[in-house]
Amino acid sequence: MSTPTLLHRIGGKAVPGEDTAATLIPVVNPATGAELGTFRPAGPADIDAAVEAAAAGRRLWAATTPAERGKVLTTAAGLLRARNDELALIDTRDTGRPIQETTVVDVTSAADCLDYFGGLGASLELAEDVPLPDGTMSAYTRREPLGICAGIGAWNYPLQIAAWKAAPALLCGNAMIFKPSELTPRSALLLADVLAEAGLPDGVFSVVLGAGATGAALIDHPDIAKVSLTGSVPTGSAVMAAAAATLKVVSLELGGKSPIIVCEDADLDDAVSGAILGNFYSSGQICSNGTRVFVHESVVEPFLDRLRERASRIVAGDPEDPATELGPLISQAQFAKVTDYIATGVGEGARLVCGGDVITDGVPAGGRYVAPTVFADCTDDMTIVREEIFGPVMSVLTFAADDEAVTRANATPFGLSAGVFSADLDRARGLVARLEAGTCWINTYNVTPVEVPFGGVKRSGFGRENGRAAIDHYTYVKSVIVETAPLESPY
Repeated sequence: MSTPTLLHRIGGKAVPGEDTAATLIPVVNPATGAELGTFRPAGPADIDAAVEAAAAGRRLWAATTPAERGKVLTTAAGLLRARNDELALIDTRDTGRPIQETTVVDVTSAADCLDYFGGLGASLELAEDVPLPDGTMSAYTRREPLGICAGIGAWNYPLQIAAWKAAPALLCGNAMIFKPSELTPRSALLLADVLAEAGLPDGVFSVVLGAGATGAALIDHPDIAKVSLTGSVPTGSAVMAAAAATLKVVSLELGGKSPIIVCEDADLDDAVSGAILGNFYSSGQICSNGTRVFVHESVVEPFLDRLRERASRIVAGDPEDPATELGPLISQAQFAKVTDYIATGVGEGARLVCGGDVITDGVPAGGRYVAPTVFADCTDDMTIVREEIFGPVMSVLTFAADDEAVTRANATPFGLSAGVFSADLDRARGLVARLEAGTCWINTYNVTPVEVPFGGVKRSGFGRENGRAAIDHYTYVKSVIVETAPLESPY
């Protein structure tokens, strides 16, 4: 049986791409190795066509009110929810993440995002009066859309990321050309179809498929005003450098090596739950994961005992089985990277508490499964402590005093997320205030409500997804000064 050909969504049409000589890119199920489809990557001619369609569509879209735009987004949210199971299965097959995750997270979070920004439409104030002391002069500011925006997504949460970028951009009157990861492109195509069905004008949201060359063509295009990337730190550096040539606005949501601090007064069961969510959910393939777990020295062994027992019960298997809790890693390259890091951890003297091995029993033969892995007796200079692994590998370190924990937690070039577990909320808030991270949690982890801005500092990026803060990153402020008295001139 032949696999389907995936088509770009450009200007409201499904098209194969202009470069007929381009090598087809396969989309592969990480759990089974089965080919899910192929596509012809978008080249410069396709990007030109998408930009031309975006310019035409945006003229219509920008002329509508935020309230009218909001109605389109909320309609799309309802259409997504109606197709929850279909879209969740697509993301499970593309990413390898268990269906029990994608059914309750991926489509729901995408729909919530569209609903949230759609709901802002009726009350979105894009103009503000500015009082001036001169009685004959007045002033106001307007928030204007940037124009045509490019969104570049990561492979781990493809539908969620597409919605997180599209919703605020579209509400503000922009057009967006979105490039999903070449590994997980299919749900973004259906998002484009859903937005069109909800009433979005042709060209206002296009999806172009491809790898690095397609992303580079987007970034290089002179008529694109902004690039928003979710990806790795090296990719973010490359995007920022390329965007500098045309002075594009850039937002970057990049990787991390985030800390979780477990105080001696913490509820250890909750802390273990947070550490598991921050390391093993989605097989550890989440940018905000708290992979450096600092545990107070007085409670580290009870913490490890509970962690070992809980981790041993995590069920690996076919991601389409609702009982499965751990899926495969996304690719052979990622599998090799993670297993190499585990070997490095052992070689550098970390104590292997659990895991560390490859799972072959009870899982699909084509998958690349790594057992939930916990290292203890870690030191700050170890490779597994310093570098982002993006797999189910946790490093546990100990601390004696809060000042020490904060200093060591901040001793990283990354700054995406952080967590604190303590029964004393004043203490926890004090620790969070001193942590260098864009998104922090107290007594929970990896919860990302769409109402709350999400993003990092330092090398984890800048700009914010979600919340009202996202509006700032898809608009610019225009100042208008009005004089009502006769204008006097010294010349």
